[in-house]
Amino acid sequence: MKKTNRHIYIYSPASAVRDKAAFRRGVSRLRALGHDVEVDEAALAAHQRFAGDDDVRLAAIGRAAASRADVALIARGGYGLTRILDRLPYKALAKACERGTAFVGLSDFTALQNALWTRTGAVTWAGPALGEDFGAEEGVDDIMQACFDDLLDGQGEGTGWRLPARDAEATLKRPVQGATLWGGNLSVLVALLGTPYFPAVDKGVLFLEDVNEHAYRVERMLEQLRLAGVLARQKAIVLGQFTGARKVPGYDRGFGLPTVVERLRSQLKVPVLTGLPFGHVRTKVLLPVGARVDLAGDEREVLMVWGHGPLNAPRGKGGAHHHDHEHAQGHPHDHSH
Repeated sequence: MKKTNRHIYIYSPASAVRDKAAFRRGVSRLRALGHDVEVDEAALAAHQRFAGDDDVRLAAIGRAAASRADVALIARGGYGLTRILDRLPYKALAKACERGTAFVGLSDFTALQNALWTRTGAVTWAGPALGEDFGAEEGVDDIMQACFDDLLDGQGEGTGWRLPARDAEATLKRPVQGATLWGGNLSVLVALLGTPYFPAVDKGVLFLEDVNEHAYRVERMLEQLRLAGVLARQKAIVLGQFTGARKVPGYDRGFGLPTVVERLRSQLKVPVLTGLPFGHVRTKVLLPVGARVDLAGDEREVLMVWGHGPLNAPRGKGGAHHHDHEHAQGHPHDHSH
C-alpha cells in the first residue's frame, strides 16, 4: 500500500543553487504529490561558488541529519563536499540512516556517500537532485519518478536494464551474489584515492558515471583505478552514462568511449557492463550505495537485486521492480560534478 505525505528535507551541501526557477519547480512538484517538503534555511545561500561557506554547509548537513525526514534530498551537486570530508558529522549521519532517513543525491554527493560508508557502513542512495530532476523544465522523467516512489514506499527491491547492442557479447557470464554496491561519479571517486575516505571494497560491484569529461580523461581515471588495483578486486564494473563529452574533429580519429571500454575489458578479467541508466541524464534509477546486491544476466538483460527493507538499509533478497527499458540518452547538463 502506497504511503503519501512523506517528509522530504531539501538542503544544499555543495555548490550554490543558480537556477532558482528549477529549485522552485522541484519543491512545487514534490508538494503537489502530497509530500511535506521542508527547505533548509541555507538551501539558497551563496558564498563564492558554494551554497554558503564550509561552516554554513556543514550546519546544513547537520540539520538534514537531525530532521528525522524520510528523505534528505540534495538541491544540486557541483563541488564542495570533498573539502569538508574531514569535518562531516559522521555519527549523526549514520544515526539518521538508522532512524530511517534516506540520503539521496548524485555527482559531488559521491564524496559524502563513499566516505560515510567507509567510516560507518551506512547505506545512502545514488539518485536524483531536486533542481535538475524534479525541477526540470521539460518535466519529471517517469522512470526516475517511479524509482523515487518505490524508495518512498519501501517497495524498491532492484532494477534492470538492457545492454547496448554494441555490447551484446559482453554479457554477465556468472551471477554475482552478496556483493557490496559502491561508486558513483568517476571524477569525484578518483579524487578520494589515497585518502581515508576511499572505500576498501573487495569483490564488490563498482558503478561509475560522469559528465563533460572527454573519453581520454575518462580512460585516464579508469587507468588510475586499474593501476591502483581497485578494478581487479571487484566482481563487476558497471558503467552508467557518460554524457557531455565532445570529440575533437581531426584529432581523436575514432578514439571515444567505446574504445575506452573495449581496452578496459582487454585489461581485466572482471566483467565490464555498460548501459546502466544512471548519471547526469533525465532517466535514472536509484541505487543503494553500500548495500549488498545480486547481479544476474540473460543475454542483453541485466538484473540487479538488493531486496526489500527499510529506506536507508535494504537487506535480504526479493523480486526486483524491473525498469525494463532501452535507455534513451538525455541532454547533458552543462555543470561541474
